Amino acid sequence: MANQYSWRWVTVVNIGFICEGYTELFILESDSFKSILNSLKLKSVGVINVMGNGNLLPHNIKIHQENLFEKGASLIFVLTDLDEDHCITKTRLRITESENQIIIVAVKQIESWFLADASTMSLIFKGDYSFENPENEDVPIETIRKIYFDKFKRGLIGRDEKKKLAKKMLSLGFSIQNAANHPNCPSANYFLTKLKSIANN
Repeated sequence: MANQYSWRWVTVVNIGFICEGYTELFILESDSFKSILNSLKLKSVGVINVMGNGNLLPHNIKIHQENLFEKGASLIFVLTDLDEDHCITKTRLRITESENQIIIVAVKQIESWFLADASTMSLIFKGDYSFENPENEDVPIETIRKIYFDKFKRGLIGRDEKKKLAKKMLSLGFSIQNAANHPNCPSANYFLTKLKSIANN
């Protein structure tokens, strides 16, 4: 694989990321995610937030792909939400598959990964927590807000809720690995599986 380098006899693969929002950006730039990459001998050359899934159309992301390849990425991951699309295949077709690119679609919205992380959500809700089907929620942040209000009779975060929730989750230990361990969070599991497959090539 191109754009690999060896350091102390360990081959490291450079990868880049393109995402559609701040939640994804915060997750991909977090220490917990960097730790996962390090354990797999992978290195992020950068994360680009295009701020909206409409900006993931081929003519919009081409310049970002070129930017990451110039930085040494041999492979690019594109993280997006299903949002209003009816199926993952339609989302993939909208973005368009291309060489050296892997598209990761979070069913509905990325915050469903938060619902899947029982250990971190139990800290948010200050007690036992479980959620059977996190990726079935149309608007997972609304689900989190409702559970929190029902329990504490007050709002969760306030303004810029998505950004603040993401930062709060990460500060309390959220990890994609935790989400992937949930039996009904296939998109997080798929993401980690793809990362591991690169590491094993």
